[in-house]
Amino acid sequence: MKKNRELFHKSKEFADRILVSLKFRNFRLYFGGMCVSLVGTWIQQIAMSWLAYKLTGSVLFLAGITFMAQIPILLITPFASVFVDRFNRHSILLFTQSLSALQALLLAWLTFSGVIEIWHLMALSLALGLINALDNPARQAFYPGLVAPEHLNNAIALHSTIINGSRLIGPAIGGIIIGIAGEAFCFFINGISYLGVIIALLNMHLPPRHSRKTHPPVLTDLNEGFLYVTGHLPIRSLLLLMSIVSFFGLPLVTFIPAYVKDILNGESEMLGYMLSCIGLGSLMAALGLAARKTMGGLEKLITIHTFLLGISLSSLAFIHSPLLAALILIPTGFSIIMTVATINSLLQALADEDKRGRVMGYLAMTFTGISPLGCMALGYLEKYTRLPAIILLAGIVCILASITFEYYRPLIYKYSRPLLLGKGIKKSSPPAK
Repeated sequence: MKKNRELFHKSKEFADRILVSLKFRNFRLYFGGMCVSLVGTWIQQIAMSWLAYKLTGSVLFLAGITFMAQIPILLITPFASVFVDRFNRHSILLFTQSLSALQALLLAWLTFSGVIEIWHLMALSLALGLINALDNPARQAFYPGLVAPEHLNNAIALHSTIINGSRLIGPAIGGIIIGIAGEAFCFFINGISYLGVIIALLNMHLPPRHSRKTHPPVLTDLNEGFLYVTGHLPIRSLLLLMSIVSFFGLPLVTFIPAYVKDILNGESEMLGYMLSCIGLGSLMAALGLAARKTMGGLEKLITIHTFLLGISLSSLAFIHSPLLAALILIPTGFSIIMTVATINSLLQALADEDKRGRVMGYLAMTFTGISPLGCMALGYLEKYTRLPAIILLAGIVCILASITFEYYRPLIYKYSRPLLLGKGIKKSSPPAK
């Protein structure tokens, strides 16, 4: 009996540590709204990928959909992030989420009517990319302010949990809906799901955000953000690693439909299960990060899980069994989120508040904006070789990137530790050289 009570108290303490950010009302609203919206987003994403490959049978067009959705984030986000630091982030999110809902409903109408063509998918992907170029940095800079500073890491981890929990649920639901009702119904569900986050935003009680009455020219603020990012060794190093992972590691998710159809000989249901395996690993990683008490040792986690990502991708290149592929995709999803979320946590902690929007803009560029370039480059190479060779190349590059980051990790720690201590964020003992 005593052991049962101790186990219960330990379990409760563990759960309280994971969910500590949810004691803040505004973050609870944000969390609930995003849970609804992001499931719809993943349902739409799998439907768009499946529809694009069904219409064309081309890996290059499949990569093109991702390219059109994400290239605006690379080109426009630096300018958009300036406005995130200037204006009310809450109002910006209401605007971008409403536009995203309209984009999904238009996509549903075109598909229901039977007139949908590949150029429609390309154009509407581009429209969503333009919206996300403003939405991504606004969202990344907005939600950390909904919790106390000491719970920043937990809030970031819970945000990753939403994203990856929806990645686990959304694709599986989407694959089933495609088989039963078709892609159009997936798009319609996503359009309606945006009501979750819009209602949550409207019900928040936020303190007034004081901003400067006059602003320097946009190019001045843009240049200030660029100099801040490039002159800050830890931030610069983290963004560079994120760029490499995004270019070589993240395109795997884009190529999964082709991998399932051509190598595993599966249909949409199998695609949903495979993406759900990535989501399961991602969710496990996010929950593990949420349970951490401190930010100590995050640099080492980045090294370890970038290396694990490379090993997972390299292994996947030699697998033709659906069961083995599913098992490998779990650590793949785990390592992707451990790498991305820990980089995000460190960047959020290191960035000054008045420059956070611009730093998060560069994070959006490297995480989301670089990925379409990788998709197009690797998709083009696939014309001259086989898909497994492309996946193997990506894995090898991620392994080399992790080794390089580990070499410079003591120097990164040396520069970041005083900054984090100055903000009241304690770190563990320095890493061994």
